[in-house]
Amino acid sequence: MAVLLNRKSYFCMAKRLMSASLASGLFKRAALCRLSANAMPAAAMLVAMLISVSAQAQGVAAAARDRVAASAAAGVASAASEHAVSASAPGVLPVTAARTASMPASAPVRRTFAQAPRVIGRVMPAELGVVINTADPYSVEVGEYYVRQRQIPAAHVLRLELSTQARLSVPEFDVLKRHVDAHFGSQVQALALTWVQPYAVSCMSITAALALGIDDELCRSTCGKTSLSPYFNSASGQPFRDHGFRPSMLVAAGSAASARQLIDRGIAADASLGLRGAIPVDAYFMATTDAARNVRAPMFPPPGLVPRAGVAIKLAQGDLPRGQDRLLMVQTGLAVLDGLDTLGWVPGALGDHLTSYAGQLDQLSGQTTALAWIDSGATASYGTVSEPCNHPQKFPDPQLVLLHYMQGSTLIEAYWKSVRWPQQGVFVGEPLAAPFARR
Repeated sequence: MAVLLNRKSYFCMAKRLMSASLASGLFKRAALCRLSANAMPAAAMLVAMLISVSAQAQGVAAAARDRVAASAAAGVASAASEHAVSASAPGVLPVTAARTASMPASAPVRRTFAQAPRVIGRVMPAELGVVINTADPYSVEVGEYYVRQRQIPAAHVLRLELSTQARLSVPEFDVLKRHVDAHFGSQVQALALTWVQPYAVSCMSITAALALGIDDELCRSTCGKTSLSPYFNSASGQPFRDHGFRPSMLVAAGSAASARQLIDRGIAADASLGLRGAIPVDAYFMATTDAARNVRAPMFPPPGLVPRAGVAIKLAQGDLPRGQDRLLMVQTGLAVLDGLDTLGWVPGALGDHLTSYAGQLDQLSGQTTALAWIDSGATASYGTVSEPCNHPQKFPDPQLVLLHYMQGSTLIEAYWKSVRWPQQGVFVGEPLAAPFARR
């Protein structure tokens, strides 16, 4: 990947930051750094501090979090505005994470819970559509197994022949989309795509392309801002009925055998957590020393036990919580992860890392992919398929994914609702896992 943080571009970025115009206390424009493993750490850190000072002068981040305090322990989840639920509004790059991870802060970070709307209901097996690629032996084996195990209605299964290349062309995708739209009726609220490839359509993920359509402008500049997902932080338990689109997820793993285990974990997860008297599960949020990939650190929730859900939120320094078990969630920021096999997951767990190419499931980028999380025992993961730059809005919000999940939402709903700009991100896992559901 290209690196923006060389000496010349660093001074250019600094100059842009100092001269950027402001509107309503927010940067209209902010310099973005590509997520290359060999970015200059010192330059990244200094740019991060420049942005941090400017943002703090406007009171953006603190004001946003102060306005959205909510008590997850009390089970409160109220509706919030688009700007209130994110640590940063569109165009603002909260790279204060570089300072959080790399040097002592002058004052402790004040953390409060974001607000998520109260959600009633969730997507059920009778409302899920399954797509099987008959040209792919993996897809046939995994898809038919999934249909049996989740008891998907026969009318909600689409079998068709599709390319098995990593990326579909737009004309190839158009054929798929026409079949999907013609086959599934209004009762189908979400889709399970039972293959590993294709994972992308041009620069977009296939899960986003099916839900949102092709964004031609995005592929001209993948580092740019994209449009807000209508499903972001939604209160809906019926996305197609309420928003007119179906979120989708790849039931993908490193092998068909691993995919069957993934499906079994998803089913075992249902209604398994948040039980009275049960041992809590852990949600780990890792602050790394990789400044470019650690931009979600200021968005981490306050640590402590959420009693009604039985979830212990833990903030830690490092790349992974090695050797820990009863893990429900791990979020980190690195290009390459070592030690995923040391993690002990509960059924229904999710894990992801902020980097450029975790969604390139052919594993040719040199970066750890979402499949590594799945094969280690997680039930869902996420990664981008084209260079996103480190906009945190293009990755799962640490708080919103957890807040929606703890309400009883399925994995596909909680994950999708946590990403403001999901066009480049591929969602991977068992869509219907719902460990906090009560029916």
